Amino acid sequence: MFFLSVGSSVSSIDVASGGNLPPGLTEEEAEEMQVELTKVEDEIQTLRQVLVAKERHAAELKRRLGISPLSEIKQNFTKGWHEVQCSNAYLTASSTLEEIGRSDAYKRTQETLSQAGHMTSAAFSSMGSAIRNQFGEMSSNFSMHHSLSMPAMRNSPSFKTFEDKVENMKDKVMGRSNGESDHSPTSNNTPF
Repeated sequence: MFFLSVGSSVSSIDVASGGNLPPGLTEEEAEEMQVELTKVEDEIQTLRQVLVAKERHAAELKRRLGISPLSEIKQNFTKGWHEVQCSNAYLTASSTLEEIGRSDAYKRTQETLSQAGHMTSAAFSSMGSAIRNQFGEMSSNFSMHHSLSMPAMRNSPSFKTFEDKVENMKDKVMGRSNGESDHSPTSNNTPF
């Protein structure tokens, strides 16, 4: 009979009673293998004990050297990043990106985006100038020193023009169609 004790470091085979052996295996071979298995399991247990002792010794040396777990993580990260940078995949991707950066299509796209950025900046600048001019015109026409009231300023043509421009911009941003009005009886006039 063939027995294997599970959970222990020693296996046993009962071959003395003439039990069943795996096919092609004699009793002598089974006994030799049992001795060898016991020997290997003992070596494994010894190696585990040695490994635990070595890990404790390494931890003590690190503690005495002032190597903290955080510095170890940092060192491992640095080493790992260096290995990534030296990997074939990283080097291939880097060279591909460099080739793309030198391509005519990339340069044209970059120039187009740069021009679009300059045009957008100029548009905002001119819009700011227009707003500044409108306010300047309103303040020169209606000086607060002459004790004009705010309602009088709001009825001025300059203020109405400015108000219309702001309303049109708000409608475009909010996505309203031309037929809708803010002043409809069902409209909710809350700002948000």
